[in-house]
Amino acid sequence: MSRWKPDARGRLARAAMELYGEHGFEQTTVAEIAARAGLTERTFFRHFADKREVLFEGAAALEARLVDGVVAAPADAAPIEVVAAALRSIAPIFAERRPFARQRQAIVAANPELRERELIKLAALAAAVTAALHERGVDEPQASLAAEAGIAVFRIGFDRWVAACDDGAELGEVMDELFGSLSALVAAGVAPRKARR
Repeated sequence: MSRWKPDARGRLARAAMELYGEHGFEQTTVAEIAARAGLTERTFFRHFADKREVLFEGAAALEARLVDGVVAAPADAAPIEVVAAALRSIAPIFAERRPFARQRQAIVAANPELRERELIKLAALAAAVTAALHERGVDEPQASLAAEAGIAVFRIGFDRWVAACDDGAELGEVMDELFGSLSALVAAGVAPRKARR
């Protein structure tokens, strides 16, 4: 009988990420993940609903932290400033996780089903931020516009941060720069359309 070892969840997650990197997500089975971790399939399913959950397990915690950031933002902040502050508040979560984030990003990008799941995750984040803005008294369409713009900044910033060298700017700095670009874009205005004849 094998000797019990701690951190079954962590061992399973590490084994899954190794195998996804070596063989691809689709080709990796739960049985292989469990065997690599020195555990059983039953143990895997005690920790994860399916093999996708290894890649998306932190989504609920991220959403909760983001909503907390909206709640904690200064009362007199404009909606987009609230969203920027909330996103800044979650950036430290990723500080030590760039290698994992880079590996995860490559796995997700290589699989259409995982890309779709990632878009669903981002849509859920935008919906949660919109609801939190409503709780602050922000009406529509401002709440949805601020939330969707903020999640776009997060997605683009995260992609840039993951692709950058390890000694590059922190995620919060990348997002701040993008919020500055968004501000400049909005300030430039939209050129009026010519009337059709």
